[in-house]
Amino acid sequence: MNGRTLLTIAVKDLKEVRQNRAAWIPALVVPLVVVVLLPVGLILIPGLFRATTISMTPLSADSGPIGMMRERVPALDRALVGLDEYQTWVVLMTGYLLAPFLLIFPLMFSTIVASESFVGEKERKTLEALVYTPASDGELFLGKALAAFVPAVLLTWTSFLVYGVAVNAAGWRVMGRIWFPPASWWPLMLWVAPAFAALGVAVTVLISTRVRTFMEAYQISGSLVLLVLMLVLGQVTGVLYLSAGMALSVGLALWLVDALLLYFGIRTFRREALLVGG
Repeated sequence: MNGRTLLTIAVKDLKEVRQNRAAWIPALVVPLVVVVLLPVGLILIPGLFRATTISMTPLSADSGPIGMMRERVPALDRALVGLDEYQTWVVLMTGYLLAPFLLIFPLMFSTIVASESFVGEKERKTLEALVYTPASDGELFLGKALAAFVPAVLLTWTSFLVYGVAVNAAGWRVMGRIWFPPASWWPLMLWVAPAFAALGVAVTVLISTRVRTFMEAYQISGSLVLLVLMLVLGQVTGVLYLSAGMALSVGLALWLVDALLLYFGIRTFRREALLVGG
């Protein structure tokens, strides 16, 4: 494998993705809502209750939905010890329940770029040039995969940074300190998020020879978001608690699946198949 060839292919693909507004505009709008508007709104909600006569009983630290979750998840209960009801709401919503939502980003970013990189060649009528490029099929595959994986991870980490700033800034008056991120977020962002990005790339590559357009590839690979929604459901119901240990286990399982899919993709990828696929 020639490292310079891989880098050249990756840079070329990223330039082409940048020119496709349908690809990168959603990648900017969705994170803005999830990492800024949603957490800030959740933090401000109890303050609005306190300023009115509306009862805050549903937000009580020991009753209602929060009390039920604390009973089901002992580790969560320990994390909330000593907090008042407002602080409990902030930590539970922004530090616990929203955690899986940020895992949507590596999937979204990687599938957008990978769909544009592989299937976009068909729409741009540039497939013929791929046939005659001196790069091997393996180098072409890895170069395009690299173009999708690296930006997806970097954009996810950037979103995580912005989310942390928004949560700590909006919650300063409530918490009185910088409390975010909890320890459980680090393995999610550094271990699980890259695994999801690799999964998005692998799945998109496998369907790239079977669809005709960018939107087809993106919509099919986008169904992977269901995996994240399962994690969200597990958190909300108390069936699953994404502690540091659980995050490491989930990440390991994902990386094993990624390795198998990427190995299969490298062994079976043929640029000629893109010409006749779909």
